Amino acid sequence: MYHAKELTVPTRGRGFTDITEDVQRSVAESGARQGLCTVFIHHTSASLLLCENADPDVRRDLESFFARLVKDGDPLFVHDAEGPDDMPAHVRTVLTQTALNIPVKNGAADLGTWQGIYVWEHRTSAHRRRVTVSVVS
Repeated sequence: MYHAKELTVPTRGRGFTDITEDVQRSVAESGARQGLCTVFIHHTSASLLLCENADPDVRRDLESFFARLVKDGDPLFVHDAEGPDDMPAHVRTVLTQTALNIPVKNGAADLGTWQGIYVWEHRTSAHRRRVTVSVVS
């Protein structure tokens, strides 16, 4: 059995958008009791993150680390067609994940107690991101 659902995720600019409930809802709609859930983002300047969901300082620290690692406007980058955050957003995406695989158990994505699923927007302006949740059982 295969089931897929497309989500449109509005972001507010650089940072994290929690999509855990949307993914869980998609898994429940699939009717699968056990199997595998794949979450895929269709973009090259945003990524997915399976991360601590209890303390927002974890995500804040990740953003601070990446801001130091990949600076906007770095003269190293030639590609800046859409502004100084253009190539840094692509680098951030390559260094992170565009797909997550999560086991399905008892009709739900089998996440750990402190795990949440996030879209990580790497551009400074707001976007609408397309995410596909696929379930195979």
